[in-house]
Parts: sequence; C-alpha cells; structure tokens
Amino acid sequence: MTTENLLQRITVEPGKCGGRPCVRGLRIRVQDVLGMLAEGMETKEILEDYPYLEQADIRAVLMYAARQFDHPVLQAA
Repeated sequence: MTTENLLQRITVEPGKCGGRPCVRGLRIRVQDVLGMLAEGMETKEILEDYPYLEQADIRAVLMYAARQFDHPVLQAA
C-alpha cells in the first residue's frame, strides 16, 4: 500500500470527534491509537480490542503522525 493510500485512511470531518483526525471516518481518533501505542499496547492487542480496525489503519496513524512533525523549526538568531 502506498503512502498516499495509507494517508487516505485518515479523515477529518467537522462534525465528528470535534474535527480531529480519525481513522476511516470511524469515531476512533488518531490520537487514541497513538496513545495506545505509546502506553505499550501491541498492534495485535489494538486490533483485537477494536476489530473494525485493520493493520493498515495502524500504519496510517503512524504515517500521519510522522508527517505532522516533518516541517522545519525556525529558531530566533
């Protein structure tokens, strides 16, 4: 699956989850999946707890988060 295909799995809808990025229009936010991973949950555990998620969704969340931090940081001289 290409990067662009993965990123299409992340949706932002004004009336859903306060306009925060979600997985495939579902009411599970990118932030929720990142939090679970940060707490040490394995991908397998997440997929068992949320059977409507797919392996590619987890990859999409990570790709989306990585892209959010891919910008230059300017420092005052």
